[in-house]
Amino acid sequence: MKTFAALNIISDKILNLVEELGYKTMTPIQEACLPILLEGKDLVGQSKTGSGKTAAFAIPILQKIRINERALQAMILCPTRELSTQVTNEIRKLGRKIEGLQVLLLAGGQPARPQIESLENGVHIVVGTSGRILDLIDRGVLDLRSLDTLVMDEADKLLEMGFQDEISAIISSLPVNRQTIFFSATFPSSIQSLSQRYQKSPVVVRIDDDELSGDSSGSAIEEIAYEIEDEDKTNLLLRALQQHPAKSTLIFCNQKTTVDELVQKISIMGVSCAALHGNLEQRDRDLVMAMFRNGSYRILIATDVAARGIDIDHLDLVINFDFPLSVDAYIHRIGRTGRAGKSGVAVTLLRSSDEVKLFEIEKQRGVKLKRPTLGFKNQYGLGSFYRDAAVKTLCISGGRKDKLRAGDILGALTGSGAGLDASKIGKIDVLDKSSLVAISSEFIEAAASSLKLGKIKGRKFQVRVIDG
Repeated sequence: MKTFAALNIISDKILNLVEELGYKTMTPIQEACLPILLEGKDLVGQSKTGSGKTAAFAIPILQKIRINERALQAMILCPTRELSTQVTNEIRKLGRKIEGLQVLLLAGGQPARPQIESLENGVHIVVGTSGRILDLIDRGVLDLRSLDTLVMDEADKLLEMGFQDEISAIISSLPVNRQTIFFSATFPSSIQSLSQRYQKSPVVVRIDDDELSGDSSGSAIEEIAYEIEDEDKTNLLLRALQQHPAKSTLIFCNQKTTVDELVQKISIMGVSCAALHGNLEQRDRDLVMAMFRNGSYRILIATDVAARGIDIDHLDLVINFDFPLSVDAYIHRIGRTGRAGKSGVAVTLLRSSDEVKLFEIEKQRGVKLKRPTLGFKNQYGLGSFYRDAAVKTLCISGGRKDKLRAGDILGALTGSGAGLDASKIGKIDVLDKSSLVAISSEFIEAAASSLKLGKIKGRKFQVRVIDG
């Protein structure tokens, strides 16, 4: 694959940062899309989750930002708050050497007033959900006159979730002369209709990979189906977890109530487990995701909508507790594991009434799921592997708005006061008003005590341990 420098178009400032972030070569979607987008053309890009599409549209946006003009120039629409947050963070990383760059997250679950105040001060790029963005347009606080780039990320999911009317209302408010970019994991007729209506001579780029083509011959995902009866469903889930012990497990359910019921049943066993669905406030969702990424939660139970945009470096196991509602949903679910060349396992609990749906999935993808017999291990609970979390999380009452950086926190923990070995410190997430630090369980209390007594960047902050 080509290097980013081989394009001979990207500015040195962005190119240097891309190299600093460790992006040595372009992914297929980046190699195909970057030249087109840097020329300012409209585009429909089809590629799977985790293929590098965020950088594919973020780099061209950052390249043409008029930094001295404190006006909104680019908008990225996402189907969920999680994906919006993920995209916002990625753009901020890629643009951190562009002095004065303002990137704002606009999503529900958070008060609108701080977002409005940021807009009044002037921003260059907004990323968010259609509901909040349309609300701010209707209030007259989102000035769109200077906008010249619109991106719809995971456009198929935006339409699938019923946001067609909101999207139409937003796009009709935008300047006619703009670059319009759609990225999608699938290419249904609804995307084609949207493209015909809102794009000008778009270039269509499709990346033919294992997940989209259905060819799993080179896939690192082992796909398994276990046959069940309804009354034995939770029991079988526990046995599947015992059969496939994993450091990180994502369990999918079709309804929020099922998610909550499962979390309660598993948490009673002393296992670090959390729920992710639409009823959670944004700060709670951010906390859950941070603790799942850093290993404090071994098991995350989620609905499809809430899990959209989840980006985990290495997810060992995906379980379909409820059978997915479509072939696309199945592909998206299992595609969370086995990424970046790593192996993974996808387990589906299969009722007899789901056999026809599974046949359609297998037929469309050209893949047969394995049908082993599930062994009877500890069928009444989960063992110490799941109960004894190796990592716990410290919450510090200061974050990005307090000018804290990950390096400041790491320095406070490894300095003369705390003296903690850096190898005992895991992922550090600096949020707007708080920071989360993963610490080896045996050192968590010592780390908390030292930070309570000491200072970070010369300031005192409240510190507490969050139990997984």
